[in-house]
This record gives sequence, C-alpha cells and structure tokens, in this order.
Amino acid sequence: MSGINEANIILGICGGIAAYKSPYIVRGLKERGADVRVVFSPNAHKFVTKTTLQAVSGHPVRDNLWDENAEASMGHIELAKWANMILIAPATANSISKIANGAADDLLTTLLLATEAPVFVTPSMNQRMYLHPSTQSNLVKLRDLGYFTIGPSDGSQACGDEGPGRMTEPNEIIDHIARHCSTEIPQNLEGVNVMVTAGPTRERLDPVRYITNDSSGKQGLAIANAAKSKGATVTLIAGPNVEPTNPGIFRIDVESAIEMNNAVQERLKETDLFIGVAAVADYRPANFLKEKIKRHGNNSLTNLELTENPDVIANVAKVKNRPIIVGFAAETNDPLKHAREKRIRKGIDAIIVNDVSDPSIGFNSTENAATLIHEGGEIAFAKQSKISLGAELIDQLENIFSLSKRQKSLRQTSHA
Repeated sequence: MSGINEANIILGICGGIAAYKSPYIVRGLKERGADVRVVFSPNAHKFVTKTTLQAVSGHPVRDNLWDENAEASMGHIELAKWANMILIAPATANSISKIANGAADDLLTTLLLATEAPVFVTPSMNQRMYLHPSTQSNLVKLRDLGYFTIGPSDGSQACGDEGPGRMTEPNEIIDHIARHCSTEIPQNLEGVNVMVTAGPTRERLDPVRYITNDSSGKQGLAIANAAKSKGATVTLIAGPNVEPTNPGIFRIDVESAIEMNNAVQERLKETDLFIGVAAVADYRPANFLKEKIKRHGNNSLTNLELTENPDVIANVAKVKNRPIIVGFAAETNDPLKHAREKRIRKGIDAIIVNDVSDPSIGFNSTENAATLIHEGGEIAFAKQSKISLGAELIDQLENIFSLSKRQKSLRQTSHA
C-alpha cells in the first residue's frame, strides 16, 4: 500500500512499557514514505530514549510545551498544523483519560486540541486497567470525539497477566494507518450490505467453565474493516474477546454458537454478502449445570455429554434468496482438499482456507496466509498481516462476484 507516502505523521509516545516498540513504528512508517516527528509525554523517556527516536526519525524529539526556542513562534500550533495525522502508540490509561476529557497540560495533549488531523490511539496497559469501567468509558468518549482506536490485542503482558491490553504490533498499526491514508480506495461497495462473523464461541459447561478455541477474531475484524473502507454497510457478529470495532461498523456481541446463529438469521434478509470467519464450536455440552461441576461424582467432567451445535454457514445457505456466502476453513492437514470438499458440501459460493498447524499464521497471530477457492478457480495469498490480507480478500471478492451498487440493484430486481 502506498497511502502513507508523503504523509506528515506525529507519533505521540506515552509512558508505558510498550514504548520500546515505538522505534519500529517510526522505521516502518518512514519505509512507507512518511515524514515522522516524535512527541514524548512527560514519562515516555523512562521507557525509550530521545536519542533512539531522533536517530530513526531524523528529527529532534519534542517533549516540552515550555521550550522557549520552539514556543517563541508558537511551535505547538505550527506542529499541529504540520501534521496530517497523529498516532499515539502506546497510549496509557492515564493518557487516554486525559485526552478523552480534554486536558492540555503537556505538549502532546495540547497538540491534540490544536489539530484538525485524524488521531489514532493504540491502548496499551494491564488487562485489569483496560477492562476497568473508567477506561472503557474513556474509550467510548474518544470514539464519540471522532478519534480512531487500534487494538488492543489479547495475550500475555509484561506484568505476567493474560488478557486484553497488549499494544497492537507495529506492522499491524502501520497497516491500519496505510489503509486510512490511501486516497485510492474506490467506494465500490457503497450500498452493499456485508455481514461478517468473527472470533470464537463459548459453550458453557457450568458457571465457571466452557468449551472454546483459540480464535482471536483478528482476521474477521480485518475483513469487516476492509469492506467498510470500500463503502459497504457492515454488520459484525463478534464472539468473545474480539477487539474493539470501528464505530462505523454495526457490532453485535454474542457468546455461544446458538446466539451467533440467531443473530445472523435475524439480520440476514438485507445482507448481500455473508462472510463466515468465526470459529464456531461444532459441539456444546448437552446439559448446562447451574452449579460448579465437581471432580468426582455423577456430574464429574468424565461423564460429559455433548450435542451438535447449529451450523451457522450451512443455515445461511438454506435461506431462500440467500446472499453470496463465503466461508472459512481452518485446517491442519490437506487444507485444500478439505476446503474444496467443505465448499461443495455446504453449498456455498467460496471458501477461504488457512493451515493453522503453522503457529506463525492463523489463530492468535498477527499474520496469515490463505487460499480463496471458488467455482471459477483458486487464488493463493502469501503470508502477510491479517489487515492487508483482509483488504486483498475483499478486493478479490468484489471482482469475483461483481459486488457493486449497480450489481446489487440487478440482483434485487432478479429476486423481485
């Protein structure tokens, strides 16, 4: 993607451990052609040095609202006017709170009040801090103000905790910025309704246990964002722990396969393209026990009985005047063979398959490689970030199925 080329980007760095990744962000943005200037929050220097950021950016690092040399010419205003984008990575809980509530007590927060450029915020903090109601409320405020959020990711953290709050990886952040910067994205999907499922499902055993899988929802989210960027009206049906969504996407959160199936069916009538990316559990416990299952006794886990879940994609295929249907297949052996068979068996238009036996792609990774299989042929996509793969997949689906406003009108007429 060449959208970053010639962009003027301010990278705001806050005082969090993920600041050690910031030089990689600067280098990646510059490799795409951007001019990057770095602004520190008051505590950023405790985690990464000015020397490092000056070396990779080619510009002195700014961190002082009271720099007499810079402020003699109202430097913070000039810097705000210079930027056509501001990226804050990492954004700590404290900085998010300040930004959401309009504080202007340092150079970085003052710049945000003085700029008309789009602002991207990448949260990074302990999972308990991220999930705290105050932080969640502040993130809602940011989105209401028109700011964009990137991530966070879910996983192990520097403090030893596990959960949401990890800063999105630099290559993913850069892909987000590239998609936004690009002025070459045609709005060919304007007027097309796209529904995407993403993430895992949870099938409850008892109040404290459930059956699930390792799906993160990253690929589904990337596909939803790519469709939105081309003008589509997008509905995302999200399983547990799927990352926050672009405010322009209508999101429905579900937990179980039954909930996901019901949510899809309720909103299917107006859908033109259905993309089932979610890793839906094939089975669920036959009986949900209201009390915790004990190690021993008649209700022990050794006596667990399962029953089959609804097949979300197959159920979409049964609907009269159904939309175009694209499924996903996560395979560990003979992926192409199994995916070809699955497409025919389910009666769907296309299927996208990846080999999840490779730990560097698929579940819980930031990268993916896949093959798109449809009636007219197969298209292989090399290993790349899930964000860029999502964009390539939407481009190909648009071409294969003529997904444009004109074609949508023709389909509606033929169904009348």
